[in-house]
Parts: sequence; C-alpha cells; structure tokens
Amino acid sequence: MSSCCSPEGRPASAPARADVAADAQAAGAPGAFTPADPAPGAGAVHDDVAVPAGTFAMGDPFGEGYPADGETPVHEVSVSAFRIDATAVSNAQFAAFIDATGYRTESEVYGTSAVFHLAVQADKADILGTAAGTPWWLNVRDADWAHPAGPLSSWEDIPDHPVVQVSHSDALAYCAWAGRTLPTEAQWEYAARGGLAQARYPWGNELHGVAADGTDVHRCNIWQGTFPTENTCDDGFLTTAPVRTFEPNAYGLFQTSGNVWEWCADWFLPKYYKSCLAKGTVEDPPGPTIGRGRVMRGGSYLCHDSYCNRYRLAARSSNSPESASGNCGFRTVAPSR
Repeated sequence: MSSCCSPEGRPASAPARADVAADAQAAGAPGAFTPADPAPGAGAVHDDVAVPAGTFAMGDPFGEGYPADGETPVHEVSVSAFRIDATAVSNAQFAAFIDATGYRTESEVYGTSAVFHLAVQADKADILGTAAGTPWWLNVRDADWAHPAGPLSSWEDIPDHPVVQVSHSDALAYCAWAGRTLPTEAQWEYAARGGLAQARYPWGNELHGVAADGTDVHRCNIWQGTFPTENTCDDGFLTTAPVRTFEPNAYGLFQTSGNVWEWCADWFLPKYYKSCLAKGTVEDPPGPTIGRGRVMRGGSYLCHDSYCNRYRLAARSSNSPESASGNCGFRTVAPSR
C-alpha cells in the first residue's frame, strides 16, 4: 500500500493489495472509463508548462543510487516536445474529477489505506495494524483521497496540497477523464531536470542553500530529524506541502524533489537502462513491457539521505499498481500544442 525505504536503503513497501483484488472487483472496484462516462476533459483545469524537445543523459551520474533500483548506466535519451503539469494534481483538481464522474478510488473500495504513524487522524478502533517490516505505516480504516490521514481528516482542509491515497489505476482514470496521460519515466526526468545537465536536484547539486545569516535554506519537503520518530519540520511541513511550495525549476515545475512520490506510466524493470544503453540514443522510450510494479519518481516528505536518498532526480522506486499511500500522487502530461 505504501512505498518508502528502510534504514538500509532498500525499498520497503507495505503489503500490496493483490490478495484482496478479487473481492474488490466483486464489490465494484474502479476500472477503465467507458463511453457512458462524462466526456474526457469535462471540468479539467491544468496549469501546464511547455517542455521543448531535446536530448539528455538519463540516470545517476554520481554513483549514489541503490544498485537494485537500476539507476545506471547513464544513457542518452531524446524526448519530443510535450506539456506537463507545473504541479502535482491537487486535492481540489481531483475533487472536480470525483464530482464529475462519481468515480470510487481503490482505497475507497478496499476500505483501508496506509497512513504514516505521526500523521494519523483516526479513532484507535480504525487503526487496524502496522505493515510488516515498516511499523511507521499504519493500515487505517476509511483512509482515502478525501480523508488522506484517516476518517477524521478532510481534503477540504488542504485543497492546494497534492492528492494522495491514489493508486496507479486511479491516476489513469483521472487522466482518461482529463484527456491527458501519465508521463513516461523519461519525460518525467527530462522535465524535472529543467534543462540542468546531470544535476543532482532540480536546482543544482547542493541540497540546501545558505541564507545571509548562514542558516540553511530549504528547497524541498523531505524529512528532518530522526526517522521515523521525530521530524523537526525545519522545512515547515510534517507531511505534504501545498503544490506551489519552494522555487520551481527552470521549466516551471514545482517540487520534483520531495513532497510526494509521483506515478509514471512505465513498468519498473531495474535492468531496463542497460538495454537502452546498447541501443545508442533512445527516442521517446515507453519503458519496458513487463515489470514488478509501476515506476514512482521524486521521493516524498518521508525521504532523508540517512536512509532513503531517493529525492534525487535520477532516483527511482516502484509499487504495485493497485497500491496507495499517504505520500504518493501524480502529475499529468499532454502533447505539445
């Protein structure tokens, strides 16, 4: 249901939902849109930015990635021009989709989802247990996109924060309605870099800036303190931040490092980059045709360099398509006009 990382740096996902998938389908789990659904794009408002065509070096040039993630070898990728959301899809935007379609997300169908333990807003009876190996994730009854921290929370209190508790399938449903798509992993990294060649972050290679008085200037929403028990919130946030927090990159994209993981279109296959290198410059790669989950990019408010250095631009992770959590959302793309 969730994806973060263990102190050893390995992906540490909460239990996937495959074991209840059959029951969910019987209960009316969400699926692809049909012609009877509202017209694609009805009510969709996207502040997107133009990304020019170009070629870039995709992957980790610093050798800092986890080997199991397949961030190397660095390989040359050519990307056609496209448009991408300046921000992750917000709660208000997702609410417009729900209002227009009556769509039920997978978290709503399953009746539970994963919430970080310091963020839970629920009665004790609604906390159903912890995830094996990642006790900071709690399985909370009635946690969903509209109640991201549990049934005592509401999206209406944070309309300008990124929508979370959405699965890959939910993101695709939103895209179908909005007449857009999820970015490929190559589109995501190319846009997230904002034209900076082989930089570590969207703004350069140093995590923090320095103010005139010598104090750190935070440029992204990640963990500060001792994970998972104490977040000093030096950057101002325990969990999600509004989608337009911190400075955008040179293309105008906000928070492509930290805040929430973002679903991409691709299947996750760690050896894929090696196959790309053998082909020379790869044009608009769609990703592998198989994988062990769907790609997620960007890291989240739970990442910290002591245990999860995945808010770097080259960093990759994945989760099963039906899974959702309190630290994963998405942004969308469209063809260049």
